[in-house]
Amino acid sequence: MQTARAVPASTVINLRDLGGIALGRGRRLRQGILLRSGQLSEFEQHDMAVAALGIRTVVDLRTADERRWAPDRLPAGARLFVADVLGDDPGVAPARLKALLGDPDGAARVLGGGRAEELFAQTYRRMVLSPGASAAYRAFLDTVADPRARPLLFHCATGKDRTGWATALLLMMAGAPRDAVRAEFLAVNQAVRAAFGPAVRRFLADGGDPDIAYAVIEARPRYLEAALDAMDERWGGLDGYLSKALRLPPAVAERLRADLAVAV
Repeated sequence: MQTARAVPASTVINLRDLGGIALGRGRRLRQGILLRSGQLSEFEQHDMAVAALGIRTVVDLRTADERRWAPDRLPAGARLFVADVLGDDPGVAPARLKALLGDPDGAARVLGGGRAEELFAQTYRRMVLSPGASAAYRAFLDTVADPRARPLLFHCATGKDRTGWATALLLMMAGAPRDAVRAEFLAVNQAVRAAFGPAVRRFLADGGDPDIAYAVIEARPRYLEAALDAMDERWGGLDGYLSKALRLPPAVAERLRADLAVAV
């Protein structure tokens, strides 16, 4: 199943153009308007793969601590918009991913005994059910819906969790079947594993639990299912989530649907 096109940037991890993803019924996602990635703290202006995208807006989904520890470097001409998904309750994941990989003993205390995957799944439920997260995703969609904000790049720390749910929302709103949503959600794993390979190797060499390491760095089917189940159980599906949790005006949702899809 077709997923987003990886952009070969040298200073931004996990950069992907969502354009081209098949939505069914002879439609696909419009190219060159929506991009996802990891944080831009290492971005350099000489990275021509990024410069060529003409990005107008960068949406940062990270917490205040993450932004302070690793502030974004913006492409020329881009403006920054913050939509902090986990600000009211960062928890242990995914905002503390790098810290956990740097502390095998601490990771074992918090995530050992099979708790790593469970805690990540709980975080995904919180991204759907938390009022603060709902406000952040509403602000994100409002920004995406403004044609003047595009091309738009959105990101969290690694571009797999908070960014993964943001991508799932956009794809579902554009009419993508859940199989396509799942395929794109999992397609980031190769890039994330490569980016965090050195940190994982150090973690393991220092005695870290491999089950913890891979539960932390991977996008797993269970994580997305936790978010989808929470949406379906609490809100009755996407439409209820958009209208009742995010309070997204129908006109904004319709404008997004019309803008995102093009005929094949």
